[in-house]
Order: sequence, then C-alpha cells, then structure tokens
Amino acid sequence: MNEARKKLTPAKAMVAAISGYAMDGFDLLILGFMLSAISNDLGLNTSQAGSLVTWTLIGSVIGGIVFGHLSDRFGRVRMLSLTILMFAVFTGLCAIAQGYYDLLIYRALAGMGLGGEFGIGMAMIAEVWPAAKRNRASAYVGIGWQLGVLAAAFITPFLLNIIGWRGMFLVGLFPAVASYFIRHDTSEPEQFTREHKAKGELSFTARLSLLVKDRQTAKTSLGIFILCAVQNFGYYGLMIWMPSYLANKLGFSLTASGNWTAVTVIGMIIGIWLFGFLADHFARWKIFLIYQIGSFIMVAQYAQLQNPTALLICGAIMGLFVNGMIGGYGALISDNFPPHVRATAQNVLFNLGRGVGGFGPLVIGFFVKEWSFYAALCLLASIYLLDIIATLWLLPRHNTTPSKDDNLGVIG
Repeated sequence: MNEARKKLTPAKAMVAAISGYAMDGFDLLILGFMLSAISNDLGLNTSQAGSLVTWTLIGSVIGGIVFGHLSDRFGRVRMLSLTILMFAVFTGLCAIAQGYYDLLIYRALAGMGLGGEFGIGMAMIAEVWPAAKRNRASAYVGIGWQLGVLAAAFITPFLLNIIGWRGMFLVGLFPAVASYFIRHDTSEPEQFTREHKAKGELSFTARLSLLVKDRQTAKTSLGIFILCAVQNFGYYGLMIWMPSYLANKLGFSLTASGNWTAVTVIGMIIGIWLFGFLADHFARWKIFLIYQIGSFIMVAQYAQLQNPTALLICGAIMGLFVNGMIGGYGALISDNFPPHVRATAQNVLFNLGRGVGGFGPLVIGFFVKEWSFYAALCLLASIYLLDIIATLWLLPRHNTTPSKDDNLGVIG
C-alpha cells in the first residue's frame, strides 16, 4: 500500500513538471516588473539592473547542465526537489540583499535552480507517460511557463504595491514546501531505475560525449540546439520589445499594451497545446515545419500593421506559431536520447539554446536603434529560415524513442 502511494504516476509527474516550469516563467517576469523598484531602492544604474536578468539566465544555463547530469546519475525526483529548493532559498535571500553584488550572486544561484527544472521534468514525463501521448504531455509542461507568466502579470502589480520588491522575493520560499512533498511522496520512475542499474554510473564528460557519439547523434544534437536557440531568441526578442514598440511608436496606452501581452500569451498557450495534439497524430517534423513557416510569415508581416485591432488579433496568431513550438522540444529530445542520458540532453541542449536566445533583446534593441523596428522584425523573421533548414537536414524524421521500454511510438 505504501509503495503504491509513493509510485510516480503520470498525474504526479505532470504536477511536478508543470509547477517547476511555471515557477521559471513567474520568476523571470516578476523580476522584470520589479527592476525599477529595485534600482530606486539600491541605487542601481540601467546596466546593473539589466545584468540581474542576464545573470539569472547565465545561472540557468549552468544549472541546467549540472543538474541534468546529476538527475541522470542520482534520480529525477531527488534532483527536481533539490533544484526547487535551491531556487526557493536563494530567491528568499534576495529579499535581504543590501546591494548590487550580493543580489547578483543570489539571482545567479536562484537561476541555477531554475535551469534544472525544465529538463528533469521533461525526462520524468517521458518515463511515466505512454510514448503515444508523449508529445501532448510535453506540451502541457510547456504551457506551465505561460501559466507562470500570466500569474505574474496579474499578481505582481497588485502585490508589489503592498509588500514591495523584498516581499515579492519572499514568495519564492513557498516552493520549498512543494519540494518536500514531491520528494516525500513519490519514488523514481521505474524506467529510470531499470536503466540506471543496467548502465551504471557515468561521468559528466562521458554523458556529454553521448550527445555527439556518432555522426547522426551529433546532427540531431546540433539540430535541436538550433531549434531551441531560435525559439528563445524569438520569444525574448518579441516579448521584451513589442510592448515598448506599441507604446512608443503607435501610441498604445499601458492598458492596451497589457492587453496585447495577455492576448499574445493566450495565443501561445493555444499554439503549444495544438502542437502537442497534432504531433501525437502526425509526423512531428512536419508540424515543426508548419509552425516555422507560420512564424516566418507572421513576424515578417507584423511590423507593417498599424490598426490596433489587427495588431491584437495577429499578435495572438503570431504567438501561436512563434512560441507554440516549445510544445515539441521535450518529446523531441526524449525520443532521441535513452534514459541514462535523457535529462542531460534535455537540459544541455535546451539551456544552451536559451543562453544564445537570451541575446535576442540585445540584438533586437541594436537593430531598432540603428535602423528601425521593421528591420528588427525582418531579422527576427529570417532566423526561422535557419529553423526550417535544421528541421529538414539535421533532425530525424520519426516520433520514436531509442529506449526498449518505449514501444508505443508513432512513425511519421
């Protein structure tokens, strides 16, 4: 009875994975809301304030790589709990920061905790959900980020005025409670346990080498990295700069810009869900191509729009394509790497892509300053051509997994 209660079921794995990724989105967005208040209180300049976000992302890349390996070595549930605990502790410490440097250290360490959650959660999903439903299950996890973003958008403007930026950071202590219950009440995935016993312990470098062990695997890893980099570049570039463009160039009010953000995020949620549904019924690489072509067309045309209603409607459609693809990365990586290296592959490839994609706002800002927002969006549209090339020439065209335990895959 006790063993049955502690078994990691698909529902428990989904709750653990979604909650972790939702915290990721929630944390980064509330930090954006609070930068002005933090700067005023601690006397930070613009460069220092921006570096708080940069070092959070750098920390997430480092944490993703480290915790991916540790998850493959010591277990999914244990490391997921540790990453959430690490995030909670250092986010809480941000509340007592006395200046720029200690706050920067706390943010980087909290980012390390955040960086581990995506890949570990996706690996858990792959090992407890049927392969025939893996794409939609991975899409549900991707939706978690957007739910965190929406929660931050609604909660932060209200709470920030009441408890201040220090109080908002204290909210980050709550995941520590969730971490305890996740670890206390569940065991490791059975597939991971079997594979771990069969393969034994591998060193960090040995696991990394498995990502490029032969020509086909190296091509797959490169293709996935490109897709993740383009995904994050486009997402951060659009979400950071579009509200400013709408307000400064087209005269949108703060409310109207907020409405654009909300509608675009809703479009993204629909796009992620739809991707998972379609990829479980058709060849996943073809769904990637449809979304990539849609992203290229929508981004290229969007800067030409001037009508507020058209900007709102097309913003949702653009969001559907641009961010909908994140619904496929978890299953794509899980289907191409076996359990003993799966979390490492998830976190290394996705977080390296996120690290490159984090330069999106910087590059877009440079193009806006030197040329125009239209030129910036044309650049943004062109990167999806790179996505198309990677999908056609680098990615394998199947929806199956190399693990002998996964026998429900759908060939596309």
